[in-house]
Amino acid sequence: MASWPLLSFTTFLPLIGILLILPLRTSEAEAARNARYVALWTTLVTFVLSLFIWANFDPANPGYQMVERVDWMPEFGISYHMGVDGISVLFVILSTFLMPLCILSSWEAVQHRVKEYMIAFLALETLMIGMFCALDMVLFYMFFEGVLIPMFLIIGVWGGARRVYAAFKFFLYTLLGSVLMLLAILAMYYVAGTTDIPTITATQFPRSMQMWLWLAFFASFAVKVPMWPVHTWLPDAHVEAPTAGSVILAGVLLKMGGYGLLRFNIPMMPEATEFFTPLVYTMSVVAVIYTSLVALVQEDMKKLIAYSSVAHMGFVTVGLFALNEQGIEGAIFQMLSHGVVSGALFLCVGVVYDRLHTREISRYGGLVKNMPKYAVVFLFMTMASVGLPGTAGFVGEFLVMLGAFRDNTWVAMLIATGMVLGAAYALWLFRRVVYGKLTRADVRSMVDLTPREIAIFVPLVIVVLWMGVYPSSFLDMTSASVEQLIQTYQTKLAAAGDVSLAAR
Repeated sequence: MASWPLLSFTTFLPLIGILLILPLRTSEAEAARNARYVALWTTLVTFVLSLFIWANFDPANPGYQMVERVDWMPEFGISYHMGVDGISVLFVILSTFLMPLCILSSWEAVQHRVKEYMIAFLALETLMIGMFCALDMVLFYMFFEGVLIPMFLIIGVWGGARRVYAAFKFFLYTLLGSVLMLLAILAMYYVAGTTDIPTITATQFPRSMQMWLWLAFFASFAVKVPMWPVHTWLPDAHVEAPTAGSVILAGVLLKMGGYGLLRFNIPMMPEATEFFTPLVYTMSVVAVIYTSLVALVQEDMKKLIAYSSVAHMGFVTVGLFALNEQGIEGAIFQMLSHGVVSGALFLCVGVVYDRLHTREISRYGGLVKNMPKYAVVFLFMTMASVGLPGTAGFVGEFLVMLGAFRDNTWVAMLIATGMVLGAAYALWLFRRVVYGKLTRADVRSMVDLTPREIAIFVPLVIVVLWMGVYPSSFLDMTSASVEQLIQTYQTKLAAAGDVSLAAR
């Protein structure tokens, strides 16, 4: 299958699912049931195809693999150019892995406009996979911006009471930053004469130009991460989004910002990256400490986990800008583990919300007595979130701390406080929901995990354990590409220094 256009097949297969769902015109109940099954099987087949990408990937090769290139607008130097390296291939797998679980979690929770709901998720999957595979800046931008549309609809149509406000806030925040990125892409095209990402990565831009380009890209990616202080859209979006929307938002969409910083800011603008690293460190440290403290006082389960996501992504940006192998590999691993663990935590919230229709922490208590299976899963994911050794959360945080310590001891010490605060708010949430007296009749009547819910959590538990016990299976995939990224960064910095000396 190595000679097949696997990336295009995987990217656009969900669109076939959409074409199958669109003509469903029988009774409302039958159409909804058929739409669910079509979406589930489409996402499962897409996941299997992505595993073939993983199987055909050579971890020792640091370059782009399974490359597909077709002239799209040759007179403008724009092409349909797809490929994956050790950094992007794992994000493709993450996207395709979470999507069938999102469909399953929506099986009973979503009862109106089911066809449209499934279409929105399938379109979202195509756009997410395409963004991670795109090797042309125009193609990347189309996928990157296209993600906003189905996510806007998922929040705005199937969300909670304040869904319209949350959807527009999400859309406007992310769109504003992305407009600046579009201007930067046009400026780079003007200089390089192409929008090909590998070609532009090899181009040496003037230092003064790098500063403006870096800020333009950073404005877009910082909102997506999201970094403090442009994080305020995230809690609202998470609280109002349906459970599956929160899973995919935390699991994949937040990673688009970190991936963009890794793909564009660091290798393309190394001088600006070196100059702005203290700014990123400052914003990241504030995010880790401040949002952890905010999480401690939340009374809404989803909002608490949303603020914890901002803190965890603060670890990611510290690791990326440590600019050493441990830091960057740790940041990538942290993004992957956070995608799985935070997605699982939002699913845990969705389980109890489907039964009691409230997310207020104070409404629960004593669930261990009548929902022991749920309590075990919730405890396991809580431990993974706080970085218990043997789980996915530990490896990424440890490597980020190691990379940060090598670059800036003070930054490493400050973000370490976030690990302590993270344990505080996570265990506080778990204790109030699961332990205590079971006094309320409606809570006492809640049933334990159903077979469908167990089928959702089992693969998540397996992956979290796999990443924690055997992390080298993931780190080996990224190692060669990360080494090449650091080498490119250092080579361009050295070249810029030589030019500067010659000018003197």
